[in-house]
Amino acid sequence: MRLTAIEEGHLRNGLPGTVGIAAVFPSGGGPFGLAQVRDRVLDRWGALDRMSLVPVPPAGPSAVSGHRWSAERPFDPAAHIAVTDRDVDSLLSEGVAEPLPPGRPLWKLLVTRPATPAGEHAVVLLAHHALLDGRSLETLFRMLMDDAVPPPRPAPAAGARPRVPLAAVCRELRRIGALGRPVPLSSAGEPRPSVAVVGIDPQVMRAARRQPAGGRGATLNELLLSTYAGALRAWPKGRDLLYATVPVDLRTRQDAQRLGNGVTALRVPLPVDLDSPLARLRACQEQVAAFEQRCDAHRAILPALQGAARTVPLLAGVMARRLARPELTTSLCTAFKWRDNPSHLYGRRLARVVPLPQLSPPGTANLCLVHTGDAYTLTVVSHLLSGDAGLIGDAVVRELESLAAAGAPAAQALRGSRTA
Repeated sequence: MRLTAIEEGHLRNGLPGTVGIAAVFPSGGGPFGLAQVRDRVLDRWGALDRMSLVPVPPAGPSAVSGHRWSAERPFDPAAHIAVTDRDVDSLLSEGVAEPLPPGRPLWKLLVTRPATPAGEHAVVLLAHHALLDGRSLETLFRMLMDDAVPPPRPAPAAGARPRVPLAAVCRELRRIGALGRPVPLSSAGEPRPSVAVVGIDPQVMRAARRQPAGGRGATLNELLLSTYAGALRAWPKGRDLLYATVPVDLRTRQDAQRLGNGVTALRVPLPVDLDSPLARLRACQEQVAAFEQRCDAHRAILPALQGAARTVPLLAGVMARRLARPELTTSLCTAFKWRDNPSHLYGRRLARVVPLPQLSPPGTANLCLVHTGDAYTLTVVSHLLSGDAGLIGDAVVRELESLAAAGAPAAQALRGSRTA
């Protein structure tokens, strides 16, 4: 079975391609048993064709011959699931920059033995983006939970494409190709991958989500984009033209649990030129409000692009490498809420989800924000200086605090005194 053009591009873009998700559970009984996790995975994932696919290299010249998926059967959870003495942070930091071993399905599940400082234990799933996207990782973890409902059979793909004006298609193509700037290094040095996981005070997030006052409130994506823009204002040369790329799921309700790659990427200019947190939030809300119409343009564009790239596999690699350039994909910014709350694994309640966005070329920083119950977790994967991921994460948190305080009575009184 031939890979799709998107899958082919993920294999040919010159990057490790590893994405991941960690489910963290409170203390109580020590780490999960390896045998019980393997049993649950065999029961819930064993019949999923996607989890047994192995990419086979092109049989002929790579310009005209693409990879193929080969199914590895029988499904063997022991080959993919292991106990590790590494903690969650080190697993994510090492995993994002290391290619998964070839010649087998491109995923692994790790059960952590050591507890976090809070006594928590975790199960970590790492996979190649050609096999699974971020929504697929979320779907797979939901399937492992105690009360998970078996996924329905995928519905047939919709036959008719949306009718989109040519002008809208042209505008979207210009957005895709518009050049921005890479994220500058914080100081002199050689770029290196780094990962930072930052917990956010839920009271701060709740206050920030009520902004702007009197409005409809802010979504996680809007908050992430606007506070990241604010964080970059204080970054060296951070007021240059910088774009963020937001992955948007194109799956419908009928195929919401389909595994693989079902997202597109919408580029938005970050409002780093605006002075106030509220102004940046409003600008990002306007950008996000246009996503639905822009997705229609992508649904109209993508079949032709994917068809051409699938016919000439070399084109898939060329397109993927171009889109991976830091001037085009400077920062992937995504956010989602774990909606099955509470969730339990072998009776232990899920405390939080830690995402792992992929590593991009030097000059980039990718961010993912997840809401789980009352926990908010931000992961930053940067390819700047070794500590820059942590600096960016801390700066985003400060911007959230500023935004949360923007509507407080004290802040309003202070603004009033300044204008009097």
